[in-house]
Amino acid sequence: MQTARNTPTTTSTSTGVARAGEETTSEEPRGTSNRSTTPASTQFQEFIGSQWADRVDELPAPREQARYAAERRARISAAFPGKRVVINAGALKQRSNDTDYPYRAHSAFSHLTGWGSDSEPDAVLVLDPTDNGHDATLYFRERADRTSNEFYANPAIGEFWIGARPSLAQVAADLDLATDHIDRFEATDADLMVEQDDELTTFVSELRLVKDEFEIAQLRLAVDATARGFDDVIADLPRISAHERGERAVEGVFYTRARLDGNAVGYDTIAASGAHACILHWTRNDGPVTPGDLILLDAGVEVDSLYTADITRTLPVNGRFTPVQRAVYEAVREAADAALAIVRPGIIFHDVHAEAMKVIAKHTAQWGMLPVSAEESLEASNQFHRRYMVHGTSHHLGLDVHDCAAARRDMYHDGEVKAGMVFTIEPGLYFQPDDLTVPEEFRGIGVRIEDDILVTDDGAVNLSAGIPRTADEVEAWIARLHRAGYSSV
Repeated sequence: MQTARNTPTTTSTSTGVARAGEETTSEEPRGTSNRSTTPASTQFQEFIGSQWADRVDELPAPREQARYAAERRARISAAFPGKRVVINAGALKQRSNDTDYPYRAHSAFSHLTGWGSDSEPDAVLVLDPTDNGHDATLYFRERADRTSNEFYANPAIGEFWIGARPSLAQVAADLDLATDHIDRFEATDADLMVEQDDELTTFVSELRLVKDEFEIAQLRLAVDATARGFDDVIADLPRISAHERGERAVEGVFYTRARLDGNAVGYDTIAASGAHACILHWTRNDGPVTPGDLILLDAGVEVDSLYTADITRTLPVNGRFTPVQRAVYEAVREAADAALAIVRPGIIFHDVHAEAMKVIAKHTAQWGMLPVSAEESLEASNQFHRRYMVHGTSHHLGLDVHDCAAARRDMYHDGEVKAGMVFTIEPGLYFQPDDLTVPEEFRGIGVRIEDDILVTDDGAVNLSAGIPRTADEVEAWIARLHRAGYSSV
């Protein structure tokens, strides 16, 4: 899913809608002027703008995340006294001609407002400084009155085209946050804005390093939905295997679950079968899923609050690992278990990766792939085992699949692990089909096991532990779902 880049104001001559500081224009929405048949006569406009039932807008109680968002804004206020802080939701991003990508608000905006999948494009959160801190106002384009041609003639934002849109009063009640029309927002040269001000960008990223109880609950929901998505894929493996582009079928089955139980997928699904599993970010997903091969499925459901899971399982397509496949799989699981075993508050984040690498080095040395011993390979000047796992073992997880990405290195890679952090543990082994350092029977095998880990006061909890992990459990999982004719829709 594409997320628009944030700018202080957004121009939208393509939609014919006024933005802050612009004049209203009658220009046709982009790419439609040569085929538009919308009536423009005064008589039609008077007719279509009349005889509508009165709108009755019931004001909702504040949503659960509203109080958490207020607490986060208070931390922004304390960090930037006297400064005007502006957080943009972002604009729609054009896919082609007059077609846009599905909209998703910027993660910092969602984190600080509590607005998730129902966010309005081009909205702006403003923290205006006061003597006692800041006053927060959420600016967005309220729906047009039905006497305006916007609601029937504008396919970008008109309610005839995209459905009901909220009023200022509804959103104010829902988010427990003052609202105003976007036309009354004015940017200034002194504004602090995410992605334009390095200090603010870093702060809002580091603000998400430790999750609150609402965020943890949402991540649990995302993990549970993802588990159902994996079940769906396994249950459909016979049909998937029959198609020449079975990887696409895997992607489609999982996406269906993501849309049923959440907002969408949190990132492009990796459905990598056979040697494609050796390509770390294989998202083309156009190959077959062949019995006898492994399929590496790296996928996560993003729930409506926009929090996402990120889980990988590697599955034998025919339900049974070969001896070599099992050996590689169990080596990766051993590395994951070793990394998880040391997770607790007070360790350094990069220690998790180092622990997994000890196991990866041990097994690749035992299989004769390294030019030196495992111990020698682990020395900083060598690292030969990393040929078979060039990626890191962990990254933070939350609103973004790679959450907190703008955090300082000494707060992230070199930072102290704290209770409330959520991150992945995802070691892997990838033996390229043309790698002559690898014994022939290993070539073309790629395995990754990835779980989502919550740090607790005295250790850690694997949020995705309910998804089978050992080779024996995976084989039993596949057999059980095929035997039962599984369906969880």
